[in-house]
Amino acid sequence: EVQLVESGGALVQPGGSLRLSCAASGFTFSEFSMNWVRQAPGKGLEWVSTIGSNGFPTTYAESVKGRFTISRDNAKRTLYLQMNSLKLEDTAVYHCMKSAPNPLKGQGTQVTVSS
Repeated sequence: EVQLVESGGALVQPGGSLRLSCAASGFTFSEFSMNWVRQAPGKGLEWVSTIGSNGFPTTYAESVKGRFTISRDNAKRTLYLQMNSLKLEDTAVYHCMKSAPNPLKGQGTQVTVSS
């Protein structure tokens, strides 16, 4: 069974940092590019970042560029998102997502940025 399980979400103050993780199983992780997407309250799904199967290239939405860093450890079958200088508008449920073919999104982890 293909599975993606995110963790690391928390309540954090503006300007703070968090690192999200996504554990993958059920498919050959190293063969697929991976993504982070997010959904803020009352809004649609927003693409955040993509990383190639071997760790490059990496691309980012303009809203997070320079603050977030995507990475992966293929030996551990894990995807990461380092988030720095967090803003109120980063509050959302963050999902990791396997790229096509057969795209799959995990259940997500809640990130709340609040003072």
